[in-house]
Amino acid sequence: MNIIIIGCGRQGAELAKSLSVKGFDVTVVDNDQAAFERLGSSFGGRVILGGGIDRDVLIKGGIEKADGLAAVTASDEINIVVARLARQVFRVPRVVARVHDPLKAEIYQRLGLMTVSPTMLGTQRFRELLTFSHLEPTKRLGDGEVSIIEIDAPPTLAGRAVRELMIPGEIEVIAITRGNRTDIPIPGAVFHDKDILHLAVASRSVNRLKKLLGGGI
Repeated sequence: MNIIIIGCGRQGAELAKSLSVKGFDVTVVDNDQAAFERLGSSFGGRVILGGGIDRDVLIKGGIEKADGLAAVTASDEINIVVARLARQVFRVPRVVARVHDPLKAEIYQRLGLMTVSPTMLGTQRFRELLTFSHLEPTKRLGDGEVSIIEIDAPPTLAGRAVRELMIPGEIEVIAITRGNRTDIPIPGAVFHDKDILHLAVASRSVNRLKKLLGGGI
């Protein structure tokens, strides 16, 4: 896959290096030559000096054949302009823009642009650590709307059916690890003591999950 990253700040550089290591063809665009030093000498992709909203620069960067583009400059406005150019003019299949302002991020999401808001993610992370520290997510999906949570089954669950912990669209038991084996359970399966539970939980439903667990964690 050919990926273009607009902006070589800390996040852009880390994203570029991680994608390059995984075998993607990565091109990084920035208007500051010194910014490319963040990529390090081992970076295997290309760098293009120029502005991300310059059509000629984007074409030089290979946007006409790009499979994905991430706009991660320090400016919300530039990121959105680049994202809209990529989607509407060059028809790039996957485009993501970093937008710090949560209100702007929500508006542009409604317009069909995929956005990531560090402010919203940071707020969610602080809230989780302050209020649900025992329900630590191992992975967040989307913009944090769904979390994958791994917990030791509390004693209150032993002997109860898996269906009792499931709420369609909110909480799903996606797997149970018992001893050295992990399986996808059926709703009628029964929890055992010392089970490890793997759950998919909507962010709005974490409090409901805690109640269902009966305060046993």
